[in-house]
This record gives sequence, structure tokens and C-alpha cells, in this order.
Amino acid sequence: MTTVTLDILDNKALNLLKDLESLKVIRLHNAKEDNSALAIARIKSYKGLMTKQSIEEIDKQINDLRNEWD
Repeated sequence: MTTVTLDILDNKALNLLKDLESLKVIRLHNAKEDNSALAIARIKSYKGLMTKQSIEEIDKQINDLRNEWD
């Protein structure tokens, strides 16, 4: 199975896609549902990647970054 994203320029195309779906050739998804599921999957992919740091360590890193610009 291959997933593609496309822009519908004319309602005739959407009707054709719906006909293909009724023939069980393709499956249509609601873009809003897909985007929210994708966003959740992206968030989960970053979970646990950052290590816990003390406030002092974070302040030092921020100050080091600021001093690089001087």
C-alpha cells in the first residue's frame, strides 16, 4: 500500500475518487484526522530524547550561547 497526498482542484476529481473508493480500489481519509494522528506520532517520537538537567546547567548553557554572540 502506498500513501499519497494530493490537492483537489475540482469537485469532479473528488467524485471520481469517491467512485474509486466505492469500488474498493482506494481508501480516502479525512485530512484533519490524518494531521492530528501525524502530530501525535511526531510528539511521541521525541518523547524521552531530552535528558533532565538542573536549572544551573540550563542557565550555564544559555549564558554560554549568549556569550558566543559577543
